[in-house]
Amino acid sequence: QVQLIESGGGLVQAGGSLRLSCAASGRTSSRYAMGWFRQVLGKERDFVAAISWSGTRTYYTDSVKGRFTIVRDNAKNTVDLQMNSLKPEDTAVYYCAAREPYYAESYHTSIPEYAYWGQGTQVTVSS
Repeated sequence: QVQLIESGGGLVQAGGSLRLSCAASGRTSSRYAMGWFRQVLGKERDFVAAISWSGTRTYYTDSVKGRFTIVRDNAKNTVDLQMNSLKPEDTAVYYCAAREPYYAESYHTSIPEYAYWGQGTQVTVSS
C-alpha cells in the first residue's frame, strides 16, 4: 500500500502559476508510475499528466501541453506538477495517482489503471 498526499493548491489569477506536490509514503520501495488528474464538481475526473517511474517519459492532455510540467524525485518520493499560464478553465480539484508500472518507461493515462489516489487539492483560477 502507498499513501499519497497532495499539496500546493490555492487561488491564483489567470496567467499565474502554481506548483502542486504529491508526497508518497508507505510502500515506497516499490516502483510507481504516477499521474495527475483533475475534476470539476459535477463532472468526470479527467487525465492531466503522467510520468514513468524512471521519470524519462511524460505525457500530457492537449489542453495543458506547453503550460504544465510533471517532474518526479524518486529519492524524495515526490511528484510535482508545475502549472504556468493558468486559465480559469484549469479550476478543479487536482488528484495525484500511482500504480505499479508494467516497466520502467511505462506511463498511464486512464483512471482504471491507477490503484492509489490522494485526497485532492483545490486549484482556483480567477479571471
